[in-house]
Amino acid sequence: MKLYEYLAKGIFRAEGIPLPKGGIAQTPEEALIIARDIGFPIAIKSQVLTGGRGKAGGIAFANNENEVTNESTRILGSMLKGFKVEKVLVEEKLTIDKEYYVSITADSFLKKPIILASSQGGVDIEDVSEEYIVKKVVDIDIGVYAYLGREIARKLGMQGDLMNEFSSLVIKMYNLFRKYDAELVEINPLVRSGDKLIALDARFNVDDDALYRHPNLPRLTEGEEWELKAKALGLSYVQLDGDIAVMANGAGITMATLDLLAIFGGRPANFLDAGGGAAVEPMAKALSLLNDTKPKVIFINIFGGITRCDDVARAILKVKKTTDFCAPLVIRLTGTREEEAITVLQENNLSAYKSMEEAARKAVALAKPASGLEGVGKCQY
Repeated sequence: MKLYEYLAKGIFRAEGIPLPKGGIAQTPEEALIIARDIGFPIAIKSQVLTGGRGKAGGIAFANNENEVTNESTRILGSMLKGFKVEKVLVEEKLTIDKEYYVSITADSFLKKPIILASSQGGVDIEDVSEEYIVKKVVDIDIGVYAYLGREIARKLGMQGDLMNEFSSLVIKMYNLFRKYDAELVEINPLVRSGDKLIALDARFNVDDDALYRHPNLPRLTEGEEWELKAKALGLSYVQLDGDIAVMANGAGITMATLDLLAIFGGRPANFLDAGGGAAVEPMAKALSLLNDTKPKVIFINIFGGITRCDDVARAILKVKKTTDFCAPLVIRLTGTREEEAITVLQENNLSAYKSMEEAARKAVALAKPASGLEGVGKCQY
């Protein structure tokens, strides 16, 4: 289970991790009250369960009261990467001298916690060169002590009091990791502002199977949280940061579809496994879910083994008759009852590819602005 930034920071604050001054607002009026209390300049940060908020326009800065009102009005209620913004975190805007990255997660191969840290914070850790990343495996029987934190700090170029401050921070993060059965505790960026280290952002993911041990943690049931919607429908779904929605039948073919789109320069918006034997009704629900996320393209990739291709075709038509598709459909169908499926689609002015590669290339091409086809329908991006 993922926690919103403001909830993660509430847990951090209780553990003594230094944070910017701030508060949560659901209206522009509340945002203005918090800003007046903090003092200018301030940052206004959308609270959605996805990354890349800054690039998507979900973070703004304000130097006066008019800017607070205008920016909070713009962000609140808007759709950000498929999520409706219902709250904003209003915080002091810090002077940033240096940005770092630090996280603790579970290494599934080693079956141990691992600390990742970098002197190149503020960007996705996947984009950082290996030479700038420090990795330390934690012996769970020993835990994290000050010497380990200082060793990491030295490799990040810290000295003196800053090194000790970082060491204390890592110990607190590890305590939270163990206390809440976390899958991920992350600060990116951890900033040096003057002579202090402050957690400018916070991510906190808890193992779903351990939630029964933490009844005081909030259970997120917001309507725009697509993973929860999919779970209620019995679908395997993971939200990603791209713009090409994907539906396939089976985990293997779904992963292969994501890889192929990436190879051809596309950006998958999700992982959605509709199941190996999905009938018309489950397929229709899965397709409706994808349409609701408002992608630029919907790519349906079905290999008919247990799943019948004609059932998939009928599911597509069922949704199409009752829904205004917000994006072009790219369909690849091959396997059981393939010919019947193609006939059904052609009778309704739709077509399907047999080649997975050809279909993926088409989906990527349609997602690019140069195609002229993005935004078909009533979607608002």
